[in-house]
Amino acid sequence: MSDKKILCSAISIIALLLLGSTLAVNEAFAGSDPKTIGTLPPIKISKSASPSPVGLNPVQIGHAYGFDQISCYGTSSCGSGQTIAIVDAYDDPNIESDLATFSAQYGLPSCTTTNGCFTKATPQGLPKANTNWALEESLDVEWAHAMAPGAKIILVETQDSFLSSLLSAVDYAARQPNVHQVSMSWVTSEFSGESSYDYHFNVAGVSFIASSGDSGAGVSFPAASSYVVSVGGTTLNVQTSGKVLSETAWSGGGGGVSSYESRPSYQTGFNSNSGRGVPDVSYVADPNTGVSIYDSYGYGGWSQAGGTSVGAPQWAAIIAIVNSGGGQLSSASFGTNTAFYNAATG
Repeated sequence: MSDKKILCSAISIIALLLLGSTLAVNEAFAGSDPKTIGTLPPIKISKSASPSPVGLNPVQIGHAYGFDQISCYGTSSCGSGQTIAIVDAYDDPNIESDLATFSAQYGLPSCTTTNGCFTKATPQGLPKANTNWALEESLDVEWAHAMAPGAKIILVETQDSFLSSLLSAVDYAARQPNVHQVSMSWVTSEFSGESSYDYHFNVAGVSFIASSGDSGAGVSFPAASSYVVSVGGTTLNVQTSGKVLSETAWSGGGGGVSSYESRPSYQTGFNSNSGRGVPDVSYVADPNTGVSIYDSYGYGGWSQAGGTSVGAPQWAAIIAIVNSGGGQLSSASFGTNTAFYNAATG
């Protein structure tokens, strides 16, 4: 079986796991000005400041989700030729050194500014540092690299966490050379007029992946956009080897029916409501079965992290791996919700 078929088979197993399990109409946020709408990183810590790694490691996740069935797994070939853009707020001054620590611990290829693998971009000027967002950046960058070590990573930092700043950074990220995946691990409540901002995610050849939120039933933006792949959360129990014992919907994962986004055509047959249903796909998110991250800015080393933030960068990595072995999205259409829903139905 080809690597692409293996990945599509894995997608058919985990795609849509949560859709329909938490569909409930969300009470909307009343605001509509992105300059005044704040966002939050959907990340939760269950263990922190550990001197040694805690949480699920890349080998366990790789086995649980079938990454280790791909011939390039764990090598610099996985994701080669692709660039994953990660958009987050504020600055993590230690991100590159923390990525180096994480990579060394788990035997991953080096990813540095010097070798061209890692870039930190600050198009709005260098932001002030923020401990909570730095933790988010560590999670996003480290796990995108863990699953697609051959892909380059560009971390785009914004001056603040207002939606307008983040959307501007999304536009910047999508314009960068070879960027075909943009990961967005941040959420805000739905608001009237949100669909007028969907154009930020309607870019040919680029997939936009967003966390669905960590507050249980309810819909968040930008995950609500029909142009965005919305990633929900699961509770994943595995053996030491990564063999899956069980995987169930996580009660904290965001999900429901949008109050402002219409049901897209690709959800016909999946969603009987008139609004857009989220999430589209899922990934481990329960902090009690969370993943290992290293963050030295504010959190003192190793932590076990969960939240739907875990899934967004790793779904970006999945798409990058597939794109590295074939045509880009403009021709192959992989990485779109239409492709994922088709995979889920065989």
